[in-house]
Amino acid sequence: MSTTPESRPRTADEVLVRLKEGNERFLRGEARFPTVQKEVLANMARGQHPYATILGCSDSRVPPELIFDAGFGELFIIRVAGNVISPEVMGSLQYAGVHLKTPVFVVLGHERCGAVAAALVARRGASRERSRIASLLDTIVPGLRDVPHGLPEEEESALAVDANVRWSMRQILETPEAQERLDEGVMKIVGAVYEIQQGRVRFLD
Repeated sequence: MSTTPESRPRTADEVLVRLKEGNERFLRGEARFPTVQKEVLANMARGQHPYATILGCSDSRVPPELIFDAGFGELFIIRVAGNVISPEVMGSLQYAGVHLKTPVFVVLGHERCGAVAAALVARRGASRERSRIASLLDTIVPGLRDVPHGLPEEEESALAVDANVRWSMRQILETPEAQERLDEGVMKIVGAVYEIQQGRVRFLD
């Protein structure tokens, strides 16, 4: 199972259907994730034709290929703690848009994200993280401005995870490249949250 120019979904709506169907197979225990075959590797050596770009968290419990039941070469995946935006991430997203022309970009957060939890602590001024971790958290905190203070921990975490996904989406949407592709009507940027305990991907409105 891999994509070729002929088998790749043509529209953003078709891509979203394929991603959702893959997650449903994963939930039912019917995932088709393949064993590597020589002919698959040979085809992939000629080039890649992913149908979706996923910006996800580095968390080891959230492997996009598995939770979307996608094969080799089907997803272009960028993973970084907290699914944050940085110059390097933006460069990778730009490459996906300009050269791979994936019709869908998914910002994929997940329940109980450690980076988001640490950013909530930093927002309260109680963080004692090392400098590079602190810099990463600084990229998340602005997106949490509308999350109310003083909520129960579980509710605060859930709202903050959604807010962080939307914050990354907003930063992508503000780029000239994203605006240009959106104006063409061929690309969608969507947000989603992986529910770790259930295994379900919840797409945001």
